[in-house]
Amino acid sequence: MTTTSAEKSGSTTAALRERWQAFRESQPRTRIRDAAEQLGVSEAELLATGLNGELVRLEPRFDVLLPRLESLGRVMALTRNASAVHEKKGVYRKVEVHGAMALVLDEDIDLRLFLSRWCFAFALREDVSGEVRRSLHVFDAAGTAVHKIYLQPEGDVAAFEALVTELKHEDQSHVLNVVPVAAPAVPLPDADIDAPGLVEGWRALQDTHEFFALLKRFKVARTQALRLAGPDFALPVAPDALGWTLERAASSAMPIMIFVGNPGAIQIHTGPVRTVRPMGPWMNVLDPGFNLHVRADQVHSAWVVRKPTRDGTVTSLELFDRAGENIGLLFGKRKPGELESPAWRALMEELGRALPAVEVAS
Repeated sequence: MTTTSAEKSGSTTAALRERWQAFRESQPRTRIRDAAEQLGVSEAELLATGLNGELVRLEPRFDVLLPRLESLGRVMALTRNASAVHEKKGVYRKVEVHGAMALVLDEDIDLRLFLSRWCFAFALREDVSGEVRRSLHVFDAAGTAVHKIYLQPEGDVAAFEALVTELKHEDQSHVLNVVPVAAPAVPLPDADIDAPGLVEGWRALQDTHEFFALLKRFKVARTQALRLAGPDFALPVAPDALGWTLERAASSAMPIMIFVGNPGAIQIHTGPVRTVRPMGPWMNVLDPGFNLHVRADQVHSAWVVRKPTRDGTVTSLELFDRAGENIGLLFGKRKPGELESPAWRALMEELGRALPAVEVAS
């Protein structure tokens, strides 16, 4: 008798459920993302086993989900990548959905969302120290977490439950079909890049949002472009520039912007940071409405980057891992139409002098 694909999937899921249960018993403090990496599966596949609590799979109707989030009241929004976690508390106000792009433009919850990368969604109720914690989890097609939302104690439980009921998926099985993670594109050799054209295009930028199009036009990877642009536009600094910058911004109460993202979401903090605390390999900001956690040991390169705009030069501190993936971006607080903060620009100039990079790997 032949075995159907559904039976094979069910058998595989049952085996994963057993492995995940054994792992949880032996390493109860390990977070689900780290456990997934150790078990060689995706975080979404582990969550779909249902072992973490009462799980409800939701229909991927994100054009319906996003505008309804304001009804939940106060939540914690979490966006991360492999090296950084960005957590903001607030309300999902001023939500705009424009096809495959969505924006949340509240003062506290500030997001740029790329919905073509959103694939699976779940609601989770789990017991945490005797209390029910309610959350929403969104994953891409490979099962990698894109964005998470945690209802806060003062949030609206009834609104959460109504949203889950409305969007409950007809398929509530534990089987989740994910696709393999796509291999990163291999950058062109430096010799194949039109470096003079890249620099000229960089010099002609009118808005920081034009930078991504510039990279695509010259078929150049981001860190490769930073190397080729030269120190007038991109100055390499030491990898520990993040802690140096956060501590000085905190001591002066300087308002800054901190971006952390992945291919499906970018989350932004705007304002001062107050409590900067290194813990082991982690560099942390631990403020009442904002937490940042960065694996400082995974920052392979850091750059002070200058981009021309119609509002004058905009300066950023940009952090990358060994593979050239962006970990985070820091700017001085500003809005379109405003000049960059002189204090932020001076801080970045001081950083360039204080922590020059010893060597920049290609």
